Amino acid sequence: MAKCEVCGKGPQFGHNVSFSKRHTNRQFRPNIMKRTVVLNGASRRLHVCAQCLKTFNKQ
Repeated sequence: MAKCEVCGKGPQFGHNVSFSKRHTNRQFRPNIMKRTVVLNGASRRLHVCAQCLKTFNKQ
């Protein structure tokens, strides 16, 4: 699974908990997209999570 090249965010693990309280493993995957981003005046193609992409657009 890919990681965000800006913040390093990757998949996290947890448990699905059913009504009978049985715990099974699950994954929380970040929303990672391949986008062209301008960094220091140069455009680069990066794997970026949605949260970092929002921050880039804000600046």
